[in-house]
Amino acid sequence: TAEVRLGTVEMKNLTTSISVNGTLAVPNQNKALVTSLVGGVLQTLKVQPGNTVHKGQVIGTIANTEISGIQQQLISINAQLKYAEQEQKRQKELVAGNAAPLKNLQRVESELSGLKAQRNALQQQLSALGVPSSGTISSTITITAPISGTISEVTSQIGSNINASTPIAQIINNSELHLDLFVYEKDLPKLKPGQTIHFTLTNNPGKEYDATIYSIGTAFANESKSIPIHARVVNDKSGLIEGMGITARISLGEGLFPAVPDNAIVNNGGKDYIFILREDGAATADEHNEKPNHEDESEHDHLSISYQRIQVIKGASDVGYTEIKPVAPIPKGRQVVVNGAFFLMAKMTNAGEAHE
Repeated sequence: TAEVRLGTVEMKNLTTSISVNGTLAVPNQNKALVTSLVGGVLQTLKVQPGNTVHKGQVIGTIANTEISGIQQQLISINAQLKYAEQEQKRQKELVAGNAAPLKNLQRVESELSGLKAQRNALQQQLSALGVPSSGTISSTITITAPISGTISEVTSQIGSNINASTPIAQIINNSELHLDLFVYEKDLPKLKPGQTIHFTLTNNPGKEYDATIYSIGTAFANESKSIPIHARVVNDKSGLIEGMGITARISLGEGLFPAVPDNAIVNNGGKDYIFILREDGAATADEHNEKPNHEDESEHDHLSISYQRIQVIKGASDVGYTEIKPVAPIPKGRQVVVNGAFFLMAKMTNAGEAHE
């Protein structure tokens, strides 16, 4: 009635893997705060969270009256340069006709070099502030996106007083999204760059994603016995956001292991067990117990068949089979319950409760 079926422990070629937890992260070079080099009042704001922006795109504008002073200096320097260039030309002609000493030409050329240096410095200063150096005076500074990506947060509003340390918004580029994982010391020799990782979101395990290990840490993290592993997410990244928790499975390769069907293993009290058939049908203790333990026995009186419970440690799982490492040796040739083990565990547990 319980459809108990017997089989044997088989040697199976299984793909081994280890399970680890971690989080999704974005490298710092793919994150940026939108700031201004000088203070001012935020006049316009052209983005909101979720918008996609490109490098150099206008995010907003800031009003700063001090900028007009720099522009005025530039206009004045340009006028002086124009006069100095004319004076240089005139002095060259005079020197060529022996009508003026050479030192006058040298003095003009020195002044000209100094004016050009001042002009270049003012132009670079205005360029860094996003202000055109076209000759017109304006008190408006244009704020642009330093990288391409998605606006994750806007921290200022129109009318806010902005200074050089005040971020207006944050941009995150998910193109280099990666996994931050932590593995234990015993698993470190099994890992190497290039290994494939399959992972799911902790809160949404329905969809599986892929990643590839590109970096393995060389020191323990946070004074623990775990080592950081970094893996680059490949192919589909839809629905992935920095900070999400993930559950990952790192593939280690294939190997030949003693295994039983998944249904042959049952859990009770936090431990895993399989059942083997007793050849003599007697109700005796586990092979690893010195005294009889009725809790580890289940007997069908009508057919005079009894089973013995053996604790195992699960290993790799693949193609419907799971590697087992028995805590106590399994007698050679014994058959294993490959279906119906859950029923036997339930019957044994009930029998133990009635006995108590």
